[in-house]
Amino acid sequence: MEPGEALSALVLTFTVFSLLTAYYLLKTAREPLILLEGGAEVKSYAAVGQSLLLIGIVRIYSAIARRVGRLKLLAIIYFFFVSNLVIFAVLVRAKVHIGIIFFLWVGIFNVTAIAQFWSFANDVYTEEQGKRLFAIIGIGSSVGAVAGAKFAQLLVPLGTSVLMLAAAAILVACVGLIAVVDKREGSPGKKKDDPHHDEPLVDARTFQMLLHDKYLILIAGLTLVLNCVNKTGEYMLDKALLAGASAAHGPGAEAFIGAFKADYFSWINLVGVLMQLFAVSRILKYLGVRGALFCLPAVALMGYTASFIAPVIAIVRLTKIAENSFDYSIQSTTNQTLYLVTSRAEKYVGKTIIDTFVVRFGDVISAGFVGLGAKLALSTRQFAGINLVLIGLWVFMIFMIGRENKKRSEEGKDEGDDKHEDRDHDRDLGQERKVAEAHST
Repeated sequence: MEPGEALSALVLTFTVFSLLTAYYLLKTAREPLILLEGGAEVKSYAAVGQSLLLIGIVRIYSAIARRVGRLKLLAIIYFFFVSNLVIFAVLVRAKVHIGIIFFLWVGIFNVTAIAQFWSFANDVYTEEQGKRLFAIIGIGSSVGAVAGAKFAQLLVPLGTSVLMLAAAAILVACVGLIAVVDKREGSPGKKKDDPHHDEPLVDARTFQMLLHDKYLILIAGLTLVLNCVNKTGEYMLDKALLAGASAAHGPGAEAFIGAFKADYFSWINLVGVLMQLFAVSRILKYLGVRGALFCLPAVALMGYTASFIAPVIAIVRLTKIAENSFDYSIQSTTNQTLYLVTSRAEKYVGKTIIDTFVVRFGDVISAGFVGLGAKLALSTRQFAGINLVLIGLWVFMIFMIGRENKKRSEEGKDEGDDKHEDRDHDRDLGQERKVAEAHST
């Protein structure tokens, strides 16, 4: 950190820590509701429902962004979620069945709330600052996921409504923390001709922005491919796990799967936190943003090659632990830095579309992709081979994104140089006027 950066960076770190804690409280609250009311099958269709709902939500978001400034926009979004949680808590207390609705809502809340935070972080930092500080801020996200799960365990005996109200209180605190950073930092990283951060995003155009921007299209494509590889890998693991548990019957199989999954998630969280703490900042420092984008596909390439050669549960498990831990740490942080070279409208409206609708639509595509493979009775080895082909497309898209990112970064530096020259010119004119006034006197 440079002098003067520590307080805002730590406040943002604690903010994203709090957001992830709130999400895991809600994630814990939704499970008994959806399983007892909707059944496990509903989860398979949730991505479709969320994608359809997000089309309308993104349009409403864009309409609000055209009318209010940055802080008001974030406050409206977060307080809307808070009001929803209060209503949900009341309905739960009244024994109203809200399992399916709440499950859909949590999926939308997760992608939207986190997207807004990173849009704000992209807006308050310059490209140079973001490359240094996002690795630190990302620690809050990794640790918050672990802490949220532990905090949820403590609150579960108090009831589902308590989990909801606790998450609502955390969101209110997050708005206050964001306001503190907004007042301290302003918007040093905004691009030329962007509106001031207190002004509305007048040029926000919802989906038209995504369709007419090559850089955003590439990021959206990368998001879709990454999701397909990840979800296919999860299916491979689940398929291998069921095959391994087939020898056990009844409660024995259930206990085996439960223990396996608990150990699996623990390793992902542990490796992810260690990566965020000790590796992410160094990777970004020495490889840069464009180089860091290759880390996850490199890990995936090695893992799925090994799974193709030896499609056994131990190999697939190690592949998914490495893939998910890299995804939640280095890939997540690097994805956020891609928006440092974008305009304010792209940071908020464009990024929100990608982090919400595109992510969920990617889940829909991957679900259909896996469903087709299951119908054709493809083996684990064949699914691994499909992922290897997708990884090739993934790497190609990274090259394309790297070129566009470099181009925008150089344009931003030129704009910064022009701003410095303008300030120097104004200072020189001011000094000349002072000298002229002194001579006149």
